[in-house]
Amino acid sequence: MTDLRLIATTFYGLEHVLSEELQILGAKNIRTGNRAVYFEGDLGFMFKANFNLHTALRILRQLKHFRQIYKAAQLYKAIAGINWSQWLLPTQTFRIDVTGQTRYFNNTKFAALKAKDAIVDQFRTIYNLRPDINLKQPDVRIVLHFNDQHLDVLLDSSGEPLHKRGYRTQTNIAPLNEVLAAGIVKLSGWQGKRHLLDPMCGSGTILIEAAMQQMQIPAAINRQKFAFQNWQDYDADLFELIKSTSINKIRELPAHIKLLGYDKAPTAVDKARINIKNANLDEYIEIEQADFFNTKAPDPNTMLLFNPPYDERLAVNIKNFYKQIGDTLKQHYTGTEAWLLTGNLQALKFVGLRPSKRIKMFNGKLESRLVQYLMYEGSIPKTTIY
Repeated sequence: MTDLRLIATTFYGLEHVLSEELQILGAKNIRTGNRAVYFEGDLGFMFKANFNLHTALRILRQLKHFRQIYKAAQLYKAIAGINWSQWLLPTQTFRIDVTGQTRYFNNTKFAALKAKDAIVDQFRTIYNLRPDINLKQPDVRIVLHFNDQHLDVLLDSSGEPLHKRGYRTQTNIAPLNEVLAAGIVKLSGWQGKRHLLDPMCGSGTILIEAAMQQMQIPAAINRQKFAFQNWQDYDADLFELIKSTSINKIRELPAHIKLLGYDKAPTAVDKARINIKNANLDEYIEIEQADFFNTKAPDPNTMLLFNPPYDERLAVNIKNFYKQIGDTLKQHYTGTEAWLLTGNLQALKFVGLRPSKRIKMFNGKLESRLVQYLMYEGSIPKTTIY
């Protein structure tokens, strides 16, 4: 099979993590960008990437690259020059998204409209029929990505974003994106050799993603649909083979390692348990109703990884709340390693501990920090900033 030019999108701060995932999976010519990783692979590898990757939001397939697009007529001609019947039937629906930045098309809706006209006119000329637009559930998703005069025409092979795994049917007020949860598990370095505790587990997402990674469970194992299944070159037998090969690599967690979650809200506990059961991981993850501030480390050989509230959608008294986090770690979690992700950068100064690591990230548009606290007895090491 001919190799395709592919792009995997992700959150800021997870580019190198995603690059490592792609390398392990077998991608070729990998290079990182801003919130994206560029790579090559054949059609089967594109299926494999969608099914397996934990830290990718979408997998895009490049159709064409144009170097000088700065007028509407040029855009129309470029799009009209692509044989769209290779990807789209006149009876199917499509949508066009415009991303990136350009001085020449300030109105992204106008650029999308010109591209739509080019595609529709091509089908009318050839078939005397036209595919319709569907913004909610299109059969084919087309992406125009501008970099000033440069234009990449892409097909979105994923459809719904890949963070929609299929297991999380229950959420709380501020659920953590599954891809971001998977990313912070990887950045923390947890590899199933220590117990993992999420002391404010909410919907249980961090623990589910951690278990899936260590058990080598494909990220999309519970997902029903991908956009590439609507393409003309979709190979159903190949995709089934890739799925079964990936599933056969699933392994057990070590029996002595525990994944444990606390939440003080009974409703959150119930939701987390439902999601864990949906993911078929209730044998491996335990959820308890408990207030972290009234707990002690179950075992010194424990890593804590959590996403505490930061007054964005869950209202808390930031100063008191983060001080309690620091006090609880100091008094009751000596010998452990704790990682927390917060979108309130000022909140960290109230913890009262010096982080050993700070990793800059973005949760959507919100600048965040993933910080590590090593809970030594006595002195605390100097801060290392990444």
